[in-house]
Amino acid sequence: MTSFPVRIPFMTRWNDNDQYGHVNNTVYYQAMDTAINSWLIAEGGLDPRSSEIALCAASSCEFHDSLAFPEPAEVGIAVDRLGTTSVTWLLGILRPGSATPIADGRFVHVFTDERTRRPTPIPEKIRRAIERTFIV
Repeated sequence: MTSFPVRIPFMTRWNDNDQYGHVNNTVYYQAMDTAINSWLIAEGGLDPRSSEIALCAASSCEFHDSLAFPEPAEVGIAVDRLGTTSVTWLLGILRPGSATPIADGRFVHVFTDERTRRPTPIPEKIRRAIERTFIV
């Protein structure tokens, strides 16, 4: 089980439920992507309008349980690997206060140049924030 040093609140919405009465799988991906980018903006100084962009090179999610509106949830964030140009995030969708994920996710972000879309080193301010928060 992954320990998540960062947990970001996520509130389900009425339209998140699908015809089966639970939060649709695409919403889990939206919640994880939003949590990572919110953290990068708040803690790493990421400016989405700048030339520092992180493209999602890979993602996955395994579902263990389900949520349904109006349940609150949290997205847990941890780092599995910090490379020169990429970071692999481990994510969990959790009920508030729970250590057992409803879903386990993984995103690989590759930092790229805005024009060329070629990998570029992770910006120093973002690297420092990741190391300060996740790398012990």
